[in-house]
Amino acid sequence: MIKLSARAALLDIEGTIADISFVRNVLFPYAREALPGFIARHVNEPKVAAELAATARAAGLAAEDREAIVRQLIAWIDDDVKATPLKELQGMIWAQGYREGVFTAHLYPDAHDWIEQRHAEGLPLYIYSSGSIQAQQLYFSHSEFGDLRSNFQGFFDTTIGSKKEAHSYNQIAGQIGLEPEQIVFFSDIGDELEAAQAAGMQVVQLVRPGTPTDSRFPHTADFNAVQLEHR
Repeated sequence: MIKLSARAALLDIEGTIADISFVRNVLFPYAREALPGFIARHVNEPKVAAELAATARAAGLAAEDREAIVRQLIAWIDDDVKATPLKELQGMIWAQGYREGVFTAHLYPDAHDWIEQRHAEGLPLYIYSSGSIQAQQLYFSHSEFGDLRSNFQGFFDTTIGSKKEAHSYNQIAGQIGLEPEQIVFFSDIGDELEAAQAAGMQVVQLVRPGTPTDSRFPHTADFNAVQLEHR
């Protein structure tokens, strides 16, 4: 049993409260296949046009070379690059898939139960994921357990900073309005836990199937093993 005392919890999604294979084997392939057609249909919409322009700037491409921009976006998907324009476009494409019932978002049952219980107790819960805030909200509004967005006080993505840099966690603590040590961060990734700990947060590693245990941090395979006192 891991016993902690905190005033808020910050949660990663992939590999922590949800199976990372859902994102890798369902969401990413869907976006990759749908992306060229989606862009062709929506290229003149301001939000899409803005992300295409941002892609061109980031990759050093001509803004009018749509084919090269699409190739770059697909290359980013294949290389799992956390590029903000890609994340925004993926979120738009996934919204289509969720609306059409192509898939529903995975959540580990122990994570779902723990989130529901902590929310009922009044513990503020926040999400910090490499996926865009739009994608996060889509995820939780179309989960296997229904719409879970009301369980969370807020969502953070990499527009606030890299998940592997301590400064990002200090920024999040500031926006939440708490000292870092009053927050506990849950992730499966050692580098993220290290950054959060360097910022002063308490940390717990979730060791899901295929996740190597990082002995530097408290770790568990099940949220039910985490006893969190809300102080």
